[in-house]
Amino acid sequence: MTAQYDNQQTGQHPHGAPQRTASGNVLSIIAMMLGVISLIFLPIVFGVVGLVLAIIAKTVRHERLAVPAIVVSAVGLVGGMILGVLVAGS
Repeated sequence: MTAQYDNQQTGQHPHGAPQRTASGNVLSIIAMMLGVISLIFLPIVFGVVGLVLAIIAKTVRHERLAVPAIVVSAVGLVGGMILGVLVAGS
């Protein structure tokens, strides 16, 4: 009796193939969203949390979108604070 084999994935990767991460760029995307939110609403909270998540994504998880997430979070933090000063001053 012979067994028939088809081309099913076994979950194994050939030697030297890059490892795929299961979660991708989740922390970076969350950090970008928090940066955008911080531009309008509570920049000192959402901007700082976005920066922390983006730095964790860069240093610990080595996510591809971590650098843009740091930029978006920092711009949201600073821009939200400036916007808050302008609105409160008028």
